[in-house]
Amino acid sequence: MKRIQLGKSDLQAPNIALGCMGMWKLSVKEAEKVIHHALELGIDFFDHADIYGGGKSEEIFAEAIGSNSSIRENMILETKAGIRQENGKNICFDFSKKHIIESVEGSLKRLKTDYIDIFLLHRPDALMEPEEVAEAFTVLKESGKVRYFGVSNQNPMQIELLKKYVKQDLIINQLQLSVMHTGMIDAGLNVNMTNDVGINRDDSVLDYCRLNNITVQAWSPFRYGQFEGFFIDNEKFPELNAKLQEVGDKYGVDKSAIAVSWILRHPAKIQTIVGTMRLERLTSIAKASDIVLTREEWYDIYLSAGHQLP
Repeated sequence: MKRIQLGKSDLQAPNIALGCMGMWKLSVKEAEKVIHHALELGIDFFDHADIYGGGKSEEIFAEAIGSNSSIRENMILETKAGIRQENGKNICFDFSKKHIIESVEGSLKRLKTDYIDIFLLHRPDALMEPEEVAEAFTVLKESGKVRYFGVSNQNPMQIELLKKYVKQDLIINQLQLSVMHTGMIDAGLNVNMTNDVGINRDDSVLDYCRLNNITVQAWSPFRYGQFEGFFIDNEKFPELNAKLQEVGDKYGVDKSAIAVSWILRHPAKIQTIVGTMRLERLTSIAKASDIVLTREEWYDIYLSAGHQLP
C-alpha cells in the first residue's frame, strides 16, 4: 500500500482510506473483521463523522477494536463535525466554539480514545465566525485532544478566511470526486471557454490545495451526480464500464480498482476514501494503490465517462 504525506503534517498515510459511514449497520464482530482486514491490507486510516449512524459508527468501531491501545496507536483516526441533525435530517451547520468542542468530546467518548488524529469541519457553515473556530481549535490542540485539523467541501476563500484566524495548519480538504463527478477537473480543462463545464464552481480548489500543501481526500469515488447512484456495472454507463473493464483486464484488477486508480493517478496525491464494508471488495479496491495509469489510459477513461476535451 503506497503512503503519502498528509498536508504539512508528519503523518504518513495510505493513499486509500476506509470510510466508516456505513459501519453502524454491522455487528461488532463484523466490524472487527472489516477493521482487521483493512489493517492487513495496509489501510490504517479510518474516516468517521459524528453524524454517521447518529454516532453509532464510532461506537461500533471502538467496540470492534476493544479499546486495544496497541491497535489504536497503529492507526490514524479522523472524524468530522459541524452538521446538526434531527431524525436523520440536516437542520443546520454549526461551527460555534461550543458545538465544535462538544462534538469532539462526544467522538472521543464514542471512539474510546484520548485523542483524534485529524478533525475536520464538516461542510461550510454560512454563519461561521472564524474567531470562534480558532478558539475551539486552540483548546482542542493544547489539550491534546486533536492533533491536526482540516475541512471538507470548502472553497479556497472559505479556507483563506479560516487561515486568517486559525493558528494550526489545515492539512485536509475532503471533496467529492469520481470519474463521474469531475467538476473541479473539467473547469481546469475548459479555461476561457463558453461551455457549461468551463464554469468554475469551486474557485480552482484543486489547484489551490496543491499550492498550499493541503491533501485532497476524495469521497464517493463510485458515485455519479450528487447522490444519485453508483456507476460501476450500471447500465446507464456502458462505455465507461467497458473501458474500466478493458483497463482492469490489462492490470489484472476489477473495475472498482481502476476507478480508484484513476483518482490516484492525479499528481495532486489525492487520498481516496472508500466506504465498502465487504472484505472481498475492499481487497479488490486496495489493489488500486499500486497501479499507475498511463496518461492515455487516464484520458481514455475520462472520455468514456462522457466528458469532452475542448
